[in-house]
Amino acid sequence: MATPSPDVSSLTPDQQLALQQFTSVTDSPPTTAIPLLQKCQWNAQIAITRFFDGDAETIDPVAEAARSQPPIPPQSQAGRRAETLMDNIPRPSLIRPANDGDGLDEAPRIVPTPDSQLSRPLPFPFPFSILLIPFNLTYTLFQRVFGFAGYLFPFLPRLLSRLYSGRTSGPSRDSGRRPLNPRDTAARFMREFEEEYGVTHSTVPFHEGGYAQAFDLAKRELKFLLVVLLSPEHDDTAAFVRETLLSPEVLAFVKDPKNEIVVWGGTVQDAEAFQVGTALGVTKFPYACLIVHTPKVSSTSMSRIATSTGPTTAAELVAKLQQAMAKQSSELAGLRAQRVEQEASRSLRQDQESAYERSLAQDREKARRKREEEAEREKSEREERERGEQKANAARLLAQWRRWRARGIAAEPGTEVKDAVRISLRMVDGERVVRRFAADAELEELYAFVECYGLLQSEAMKEQEEVTEEKVVQEPENYKDEYKFRLVSPMPREVYDLEKGGRIRDRIGRSGNLIVERVVGEDDDEEEEGEGDE
Repeated sequence: MATPSPDVSSLTPDQQLALQQFTSVTDSPPTTAIPLLQKCQWNAQIAITRFFDGDAETIDPVAEAARSQPPIPPQSQAGRRAETLMDNIPRPSLIRPANDGDGLDEAPRIVPTPDSQLSRPLPFPFPFSILLIPFNLTYTLFQRVFGFAGYLFPFLPRLLSRLYSGRTSGPSRDSGRRPLNPRDTAARFMREFEEEYGVTHSTVPFHEGGYAQAFDLAKRELKFLLVVLLSPEHDDTAAFVRETLLSPEVLAFVKDPKNEIVVWGGTVQDAEAFQVGTALGVTKFPYACLIVHTPKVSSTSMSRIATSTGPTTAAELVAKLQQAMAKQSSELAGLRAQRVEQEASRSLRQDQESAYERSLAQDREKARRKREEEAEREKSEREERERGEQKANAARLLAQWRRWRARGIAAEPGTEVKDAVRISLRMVDGERVVRRFAADAELEELYAFVECYGLLQSEAMKEQEEVTEEKVVQEPENYKDEYKFRLVSPMPREVYDLEKGGRIRDRIGRSGNLIVERVVGEDDDEEEEGEGDE
């Protein structure tokens, strides 16, 4: 006769919550879970413990449930529910749906709960705390002593835990282990694994990170994730590791790059591995499962495709993994090809964008150089124009000054003037000029005569002298002419500087032979003479 299906809707909210917690951990159907919860007074934690220990039928838990659960007022029972590790497990619907048609079981991504958020026992009332002070001090003293002994002899805690515990199934966590972050926890597990079984580092290629990191890596790179959970309290663990996990056949299989396997392992004594085992519904150790991305379930789904619990041979484990991987290989190959194609398209697009950016940068550089060249050319033209204007202005002022100064040069004294000074000048072009000056004429008069000699000899000057004095040439404003030559006596050589001033007769004498020496380039001299002639 078939067992009637229990009516879940008739349960109270607290009973439904206990049923939900029990089924999420044990994967048991409600027909099995409800009778056991009824025997345990709907205490989910005691029911889970009895289920994993297998002694629910031999030990009556009713009395223990009544003793361990204090009475709670009905109106505050939901609000004062003690937090346990099961509260951190995602709560599915009360009746778990069956696996899909392909037999795939979705694998959750587990992020370890911080130790600060785990459940803490409620403190005793104040009067009881005073009575328990001697026991607390004694417990603390023994804990420190045994902790120091365990530090000196690391093998003692594992040996004592094996001798003390006789359980063969169900995850259990060592609350005395120091909680670490996932990466450090993985490093501690690998170090203890190597010390326990005498292997070197990377003999088993465990992932050096947390479960979530290995999970994301396998999902991102479309690899298989092999999860290995061990429990030192179980007698089959050592045999499984030495004969199966460390066998050459299994090591060669997981290390083969063609298989694309990421191995993550942990001991349920650590919080992270304990939570992973609880979420995966582990009921027997040692435990191994293969997880892979299954797009036919959903675009982000990771599912278990193979599971191995308890002792098994290396050949059986490898065969089971190969069979499961063969079913998913074609689908993963299609996904990898699709990703390769997408990566190639993305790479091509990036190359095109890079080429466009380079071409655009070259065009910008050409435009920049062209602008700089145009700016430089305009600057050169402007400077040349300014220099031309300055030269033209200087030439105009010099010509005006020469015309003005030429009118101020005194006429040559006649032969009847006995005290006149006779000067013989050899010009720059080699022309010999003889000129008489008044006895009281200044040396500047001689310099002015040399400067204006070309103008004095030109026909324009003669014509200008014949013109009536209707228009008088004025001295240029803010202009001071600088003589670009000097007068030198050859024998003996003496330079008659204009800075010393003085009269011609006092400096040179009644007569003298002088040479006109230029102190600037010939080109400037020619330009100035040409402008002066005009």
